[in-house]
Amino acid sequence: MSYPQPPQVHHQPPMPPPAPQNGLGTAGFVLGLVGLLFSFLPVIGIVAWPLVILGLVLGLVGVSKANRGQATNKGLAVAGIALSAIGLVICVLWAAVFTKAASDVDRAVDELKAEADKQSVVLYEVTGEGTGASVTYSSYSDGGASTNDEDITTFPWTKEVTVKGLFSGGTLTVMTGADGGTVTCRITVDGVEKKTATATGTFSVASCSDF
Repeated sequence: MSYPQPPQVHHQPPMPPPAPQNGLGTAGFVLGLVGLLFSFLPVIGIVAWPLVILGLVLGLVGVSKANRGQATNKGLAVAGIALSAIGLVICVLWAAVFTKAASDVDRAVDELKAEADKQSVVLYEVTGEGTGASVTYSSYSDGGASTNDEDITTFPWTKEVTVKGLFSGGTLTVMTGADGGTVTCRITVDGVEKKTATATGTFSVASCSDF
């Protein structure tokens, strides 16, 4: 008497787990590291901007995949995020420095232009007692220099000169004659007194300079 054979059960081998998707986290780390290194270099460091930003994005995606069990390199992805963030901060600091430097240069250029277009009013004055004196006056600016001589017989004596450009100084020298006397020189620039001096005697010299 034969008995029926029991049905055979075929066991399927278990499916292998999906391979971890570590590419994005690794790429984020590499980009963050390279971007951080470039961020320390002035001017050339501009290439760090896209590297650190992309590294930050890929690092965040890598961490997200690791949290869902699709990747096994969470630590590497986190390191990429940290490196990218530091590099980004350095890039921002460099941008602030360059912006301030450019602003300072523009301001300096504007100031130089204003000085070049400036006009200063220089007033030379001589007062005193006596029969006369000899006067020499001059002014200096980036537009040039001028020197003039005059003999004066009456006091007070004044001369107003308009100087174009950046005024850098001037002189006023007064010398008494053979009859002596007392003379005082005075220079003002745009209404501000810059120098005054007095001399007494024969052929004495009052010098207003070095201001």
